[in-house]
Amino acid sequence: MKRLPPLPALHTFWVTAQCCNFTRAAEQLHITQGAVSRQIAGLENHLGYALFQRQARGLSLTEEGREWSLRAQQVFGLIGEAVEQIGGRRETLQLKASTCVMRWLLPRLMQWQHERPDVPVELTTTVAYTVDFRREQFDAAVIYAPIAEQSAQARHLFDEQLTPVCAPALLSGLRTPADLQQQVLLHPTRDERDWALWLKAANTHLSNLAQGHHFETLDLAMTVASQGSGVAIG
Repeated sequence: MKRLPPLPALHTFWVTAQCCNFTRAAEQLHITQGAVSRQIAGLENHLGYALFQRQARGLSLTEEGREWSLRAQQVFGLIGEAVEQIGGRRETLQLKASTCVMRWLLPRLMQWQHERPDVPVELTTTVAYTVDFRREQFDAAVIYAPIAEQSAQARHLFDEQLTPVCAPALLSGLRTPADLQQQVLLHPTRDERDWALWLKAANTHLSNLAQGHHFETLDLAMTVASQGSGVAIG
């Protein structure tokens, strides 16, 4: 295969071909007119034929020059698309986060975005407690899981502390953990494990533990609790 022409010279030719004027091409490329002329001459020498007809009234493309102008437009168009698409993906921070950390994460993420407006963030929420960076296209993840289960790059943020949450209107009727017997329990998961852990620590047994409402996420349970429809745990 014949040696490819130098890319800088080809780009100079492409710019010049659009205006057929060495002076205007030099202004667009921020180089001297002489540099444009030398690069075009070098490219023509490399190819073995003229790309421009040099006449007293100015430049015009030869038949080969017109063909190269079309091909160069395609080449630099593809390069421009690649820069925009590939560069765009790298500039966007792909973040995965468990729904249970949203209330903690969002204010901090907004503050970081205020400090770094040049880096757009794409946030994906999940109810899963795992992330596989080899298969998932994420730059970072904030998830609920022991560090031992994650990669060596994991960093401990905080420990979970469970506490009942309710609307102010219900608070007056809750003096002791046993008073929860009269309330609707809101579970942030499909089972009762969070409430069971808290009640065990409080040395309290409730017969209505499994009779409350179950939700897919902590955020949903908290929203319902804030409306006075029960007591959530989170």
